[in-house]
Amino acid sequence: METFLNRYRNLTVLVLVIAVQLLLLAFQIRGDQDMRLIRVWAVTAVTPLARVLEGVRSTAVRFFGNYFVLTDLRQENRQLREELGRLKLQNQFFQTELATADRAQALSAFQSRTPSKTIGARIIGTGTVSNSKVVFVDRGTAGGVERGMAVITPDGIVGKVLAAYPTASQVLLITDSSFAAGVMSQKNRVHGTLKGLGHGTVLVDYVQNEEKVEVGEWFYTSGDDRVFPKGLPAGEAKVVRAGKTFKEIYLSPSGMKYGLEEVLIVLEGVHQQVPDVQASASAPVAILPPPPDSPAEQSAAAEEKASVLGTDADRLRDRYKKVGEAQGHVFGEGAPGSRPPNFNLQAPENRPAPKPEAPKPAVP
Repeated sequence: METFLNRYRNLTVLVLVIAVQLLLLAFQIRGDQDMRLIRVWAVTAVTPLARVLEGVRSTAVRFFGNYFVLTDLRQENRQLREELGRLKLQNQFFQTELATADRAQALSAFQSRTPSKTIGARIIGTGTVSNSKVVFVDRGTAGGVERGMAVITPDGIVGKVLAAYPTASQVLLITDSSFAAGVMSQKNRVHGTLKGLGHGTVLVDYVQNEEKVEVGEWFYTSGDDRVFPKGLPAGEAKVVRAGKTFKEIYLSPSGMKYGLEEVLIVLEGVHQQVPDVQASASAPVAILPPPPDSPAEQSAAAEEKASVLGTDADRLRDRYKKVGEAQGHVFGEGAPGSRPPNFNLQAPENRPAPKPEAPKPAVP
């Protein structure tokens, strides 16, 4: 380094002098905006470095700020998820309680309407045997339940009590393959035997192919099995077709349509009539009332209707009644031995009108 300076000493001094002169000139010269040139150079030289430093600083501040903000947001998000889960559980609980209250209200309303004596029960368990359709309810012999009693819901029959214990009972569902009950169709009064198939559909067996059964026709208990009272709904016919020996009629059991949680056990069954088929209501038609008639036309129409619809005995009774009214006699109130009315006389309205008398000639 010293060799280089010694060798180029004059050149070095010249460069230093020029640099000092430039600095002095820059310090003295002012630009168009009354700003020293040295200041312009210094700002221009420092600006890129300042920009880089500011970018690094802002990035670091933003990173650490976002980190702490995201930490808070993560914690808040976790709290919100926990609260949402708790609210979902509460909502599900309230919906379950509301559905339970609705079912209990429906059971209570059905109990008040049905003439049979029933007791409410809740499903508390299911059977462990494979392919069996058996459930346990929380009513037993302590509540008056006995083996063989019918189990129903407001929508239809469910099963029968298979075994009764002091505090619980075992119920065989109608979908079990060993279940059977007597049923009859609503429209054509066709009798058959309802059998379980092990799944959600039941079969009505022993119906001759010649019998008339329609798809959509309802079946009700017939009371022939001495378990279910007559007149309880069993299900709606979904498939009806001719078989080899008997018709193949498959029902959708109405009592298990909405699942089973609460049921009714029939303690004392009362038979009811199978409801008649209601005629399908057509579209409403506006009909005006009949025009008003005069009193004479109304009486004539009443007499004509009575003469057309009434029998000879009805007309004779009306005649005797009018004769009694004309003579002041009240039937059923006369004392023994009192004089009866004279039925040979005509009623006032049946008597011929009196002929007008001819005017008498004037006597002079």
